Amino acid sequence: MEYKFNCDGREYVLDSEKCSEFFNDEEKEVSGFSVEEAMRLVSEAEDVEFAKEYYQEACPDCMAGVKEKQKFFAFYEYHFYIFTKDGKYVISDIDKEYKGNSFNKLSRAGEVDDSYIVSIIVCAECGEYIVQVENCEV
Repeated sequence: MEYKFNCDGREYVLDSEKCSEFFNDEEKEVSGFSVEEAMRLVSEAEDVEFAKEYYQEACPDCMAGVKEKQKFFAFYEYHFYIFTKDGKYVISDIDKEYKGNSFNKLSRAGEVDDSYIVSIIVCAECGEYIVQVENCEV
């Protein structure tokens, strides 16, 4: 599965080979969620927009801007939420099946019991990206 998007006149192609790291929450790891599932979700979602962000650390894959002693490094980010039951991935807020639902509604029905934010962070230079899953309160 791959996902394509354009920013600043350039096309970025995200596929599992360009994913340099998958960070699953260290304290409350999610089972059943992967880079492939993240790509499926963004590929099928509506209104996915990556926003340009700047970090003080360079991309570890290409190190673009390090020789030039840049202070900030450009990346593109997109965030969405996933919900779990007993540590297992159930649904995402960008999944078509989620429409008309909320975490509270699904929680009251006993379908989910925890939430996580998923960040997809893409290097603006080389297009390598990471997927980061972090436990959060909704």
